Amino acid sequence: MYRIYFSLCYLASLLPLRVLYVFSDFLYVMVYYVTGYRKKVVMQNLKQAFPEKSEEEIKTIAKKYFRNLADMVVETIKMTSISQKEINKRFSGDMSILNELEKQGRGYHIHIGHNFNWEWGNLLLKTKVNIPFLVTYMPLSNPAANKLFLKIRSRFGSVMVAANDVQKGMKPWQNKPFANVLVADQNPGMRRRACWYPFLNKMTAFYKGPELSARRGNIPIVYGEIHKVKRGKYNFTLELISNNPTEEKEWAVTGKFAQLLEKGIRQYPDNWVWSHRRWKHEWKGELN
Repeated sequence: MYRIYFSLCYLASLLPLRVLYVFSDFLYVMVYYVTGYRKKVVMQNLKQAFPEKSEEEIKTIAKKYFRNLADMVVETIKMTSISQKEINKRFSGDMSILNELEKQGRGYHIHIGHNFNWEWGNLLLKTKVNIPFLVTYMPLSNPAANKLFLKIRSRFGSVMVAANDVQKGMKPWQNKPFANVLVADQNPGMRRRACWYPFLNKMTAFYKGPELSARRGNIPIVYGEIHKVKRGKYNFTLELISNNPTEEKEWAVTGKFAQLLEKGIRQYPDNWVWSHRRWKHEWKGELN
């Protein structure tokens, strides 16, 4: 099944993006107007996050979001054959903070959110670093689809590390500087692995793992934000959250990540994945 998936994606990826975006337009109509894929979840999440906005404003954001989601699908397919040169052409942004940390002989963790297009963003970062580049990922339940995503995400040489076995996956790199990028706004599967912060008008569970992983080696943590400028064009901004996380108050780094992520979402609300059931866990007064 993997070979079928890969062959179909590869052949489709050879089409120019302008052609793939025609398919994206069709996909948007099907998803938003015909099937209504998770439309109820999206509307509920948007209303919770932006109670001050009118019904029409919420609908406008939702439509833009579903258009971006459709673009994300075809852009992910394009990853199967896209070149490093093409990826670099499609991003702007200052990456000098990574070079400065590398000059100091230090590795770093880059924490990003589910902002479009984080998959392209991971490929871009690999072209900008000069140390081993690790990507922490959540394995998919479908083995063939999981193998396909591992293939396309690692095309430029990224080392893929499964989130459910991070310590083992990072062990070979412990004695040398490395870069590790992870999407840090995942919903924790278990409450005991969560710390809680106010986020988009609701107490929200965040994984403890990203901060704990950086604390083990006192590795600098950088916040990365992707902003979709227009179709197929993105801006990537980086901000140092902590140079020495072990000197920070426990979970303060996670709190700063949550604040920066929310700030970006409020600025570009159609740019974040609203169809995730991000608030499956309800806060019961847990202490961080």
